[in-house]
Amino acid sequence: MNARDNTNQPEELVPSRYALRVGEIDVLVVSDGVLPLPAATMATNADPAALAVWLDHMFLPPDAFDWPLNVLVARSGEQVILVDTGLGSQFPGFPRAGQTPHRLEAAGIDLSAVTDVVITHMHMDHIGGLLVDGIKERLRPDLRIHVAAAEVAFWDTPDFSQTAMPEPVPDVLRSTARQFMEQYRDRLHVFQERHEVAPGVVARRTGGHTPGHCVVDIDSSGQRLTFAGDAMFPVGFDHPDWQNGFEHDPGESTRVRMALFGELADNGGLLVATHLPFPSVGRVAREGDTFRWAPVFWDH
Repeated sequence: MNARDNTNQPEELVPSRYALRVGEIDVLVVSDGVLPLPAATMATNADPAALAVWLDHMFLPPDAFDWPLNVLVARSGEQVILVDTGLGSQFPGFPRAGQTPHRLEAAGIDLSAVTDVVITHMHMDHIGGLLVDGIKERLRPDLRIHVAAAEVAFWDTPDFSQTAMPEPVPDVLRSTARQFMEQYRDRLHVFQERHEVAPGVVARRTGGHTPGHCVVDIDSSGQRLTFAGDAMFPVGFDHPDWQNGFEHDPGESTRVRMALFGELADNGGLLVATHLPFPSVGRVAREGDTFRWAPVFWDH
């Protein structure tokens, strides 16, 4: 119970990383923590009574929901790719998130070993980890940060007219995106629709959640995993038409979500997503007009 890791800090009793192999590519899912948010943000276009029924069915509280927050590390050849960076430590309203830097260290991954970062989109819980004090100095000077051109363009003048976020959030998202661009503009590798980050690791733009939102496909030796970012949330399997308050284009987000669910159901590949319960590794199956998420059995 009091075992210690190489940082001389007590080990966490709750698992925070899960390793698997996709063909010849090593993958590590890392929990950045959880974000406590109002449950209503999960389904802003749903009848509140229907949402209440779903929450009760899932044994979840009626008024608040802890969004899981996952990032992913992939090792392809000599490249170490970090997909998203978590929340960071700048947001006192979310004290249980922002764990990525020290959890990478506990997993034996030095930040200086990371060759590439893929940003699925520039919401604060995906870029904040790069803004923690002292982190930039630990990164290699030739680090490549991959992000869709449409995402960079969007955050020049972001549009929140179709979102339904808690009141303080839009201003914090704007300021965080601005700070990220100021600090890392010279390291950005901007792509249009699709970009091979490393052999077997491809980022592709889906749009929807944000205009430049992308997913990351890992494909090696006939095995496949898709990191879907914020394209899907736990409620989406049962109610893929329910839209959450953080989607900048809710209608397009629904289309993207449905397309990805169908794609995953057809190809049988693994799914990991930012806000599915850790480690979020599973598969998708069709179930009538909806979908079913089948978590993998943990491989100990």
